Amino acid sequence: MATAYSSMNNARPLKVSVALCTYNGARFLREQVRSICLQTFPPVEIVLSDDASQDGSVRVVRTTVAECAAERPEHPVSLRVFENAKPLRVVKNFEQAIRACAGELIALSDQDDVWMPDRLAQMVARFEQDESLLLLHTDARLVDANRNDLKQSLFHALEVTPSELDRIHGGRAFDVFLRRNLVTGATTVFRQLLLADALPLPVEWVHDEWLGIVASTVGRVDLLEQPLIEYRQHESNQIGARRDTFLGKIRKALASRGNTHVERAVKAELLLARLLQLGDRVSPDILAKVRSKIEHQRFRAALPASRLARCGPVFREAMTGRYDKFGRGVRGVVRDLFESV
Repeated sequence: MATAYSSMNNARPLKVSVALCTYNGARFLREQVRSICLQTFPPVEIVLSDDASQDGSVRVVRTTVAECAAERPEHPVSLRVFENAKPLRVVKNFEQAIRACAGELIALSDQDDVWMPDRLAQMVARFEQDESLLLLHTDARLVDANRNDLKQSLFHALEVTPSELDRIHGGRAFDVFLRRNLVTGATTVFRQLLLADALPLPVEWVHDEWLGIVASTVGRVDLLEQPLIEYRQHESNQIGARRDTFLGKIRKALASRGNTHVERAVKAELLLARLLQLGDRVSPDILAKVRSKIEHQRFRAALPASRLARCGPVFREAMTGRYDKFGRGVRGVVRDLFESV
């Protein structure tokens, strides 16, 4: 079996860069960076892109990297730093970091999580075993600000189903991601060659969901069901993960749709435009599915304000199967029947 230290053909091990993005994250950064630098299979570099922090985040990272190098001089981790005078915001901040990464593999990192010691060893081994694997993500253990266990995993919070897991393992990640994103950046490693197809990152998409869905159209995406990071949930999370309660789901069903479906249609249109640029590397079947997704989102965006007037169109749309193909099935039907405009 391949390990992170020697691939199956005895070639040199794959090098990993970590794209770390920060914004006033000094509170948790020392733990985060130590967990990266002290991996059993450490990365060769951390590329830090700081989005105009005012709390000394960059200083904490520099100090911690130096501290780890002193503790383990046989495995120094280099550090490159970008300090933004004006905030780029999440997507473009990550784009700046990943553009500068030199490793064959790139691991995304938030500023507040803790990696399990063998996280990279396990993930790199999978890439070495499977040359077709383009992006790999994992489950995570949810913890609070003080790393107390919240007794649920990321996949539990996302309500990931056995069917979704089977499809991703079976090479059908695109069908899953066209319904909803399951790729969380903090758990993700991908091959650098993905960037030729994925850059520039559109700001209308979150960086991790864009990387995941583009990867699923041109290569293989898989996941590990083990939680390989502690994923902090706290008051400063820009994007967190909590499972909705039953009452929460009801509130969502009755809430205003706002521009949700318009925005989803725009995202699908951007995806189609990018995939068309990739030519015959993207199958006609995938393009047809994206076009159908656009039609479905446009339909949902154009539903009338009157709940009664929506009934006929919604039930006819449900008969096409597109609520199941491109959303959460019955949940989407219920929302379209009852949500306010």
